[in-house]
Amino acid sequence: MRAAPSLLLVALLPLFAGCQMLADTPQAASGVGMTRMQGELSAQGGQLLFKPCTENRHFAVFDAGNTGILQEAADLADEPGTLFADINGTLSTSQKTGNDGQLNVQRLYRVEHSNSACSDPNFKRLTLRASGHEPDWNLKASGKGMVLDRPGQPSLAVPYLEEQLPDGRFSLSTEANGQRVELWVAPQRCVDIATGGVQHLMAELRVDGQTLRGCAYYGGARND
Repeated sequence: MRAAPSLLLVALLPLFAGCQMLADTPQAASGVGMTRMQGELSAQGGQLLFKPCTENRHFAVFDAGNTGILQEAADLADEPGTLFADINGTLSTSQKTGNDGQLNVQRLYRVEHSNSACSDPNFKRLTLRASGHEPDWNLKASGKGMVLDRPGQPSLAVPYLEEQLPDGRFSLSTEANGQRVELWVAPQRCVDIATGGVQHLMAELRVDGQTLRGCAYYGGARND
């Protein structure tokens, strides 16, 4: 998507005006028949459209779960480039022409500018990805362990334990290789301070006596 940023913002204005009306519309039960999907967002004819990765179909976006995806897309429209979305929802027929159906978004995992997210070779294998800045750090977790990358230091690949906490929070921790590494995760909207992208989890990394903050999202191997 290379449309002018202002085009997306203007095209979405009628959608925001109707948000209150849509909120009163009956919604499908959360979790029933939902599918996790990744793809590109664009605006056309006053609608926000979603094109799944590797497909040419376009679906009109309806925020059935009040995820804020319409506002998030409008906020990011100020920057040029492909707008990527990672969501959970259902597909249905659309009442409007010019699209291939309607995408009923129930959960928003992330929305960000990216030209490569659709072809990320690691996505399906990961259970979690977390990252932050100042200083930069990146953590990838899967069923085989977790890998922590920081500039100027070798990658730290270690096994970990996961602990579930109240209110949907959880932690990943390890004491392998003589280091204690802890990642604390909470289900809260998080904005990447470098890119402006939005993810559905806040993360706090504790390592080497430092506490580093960032954002996180579930990989393709985890959908809870």
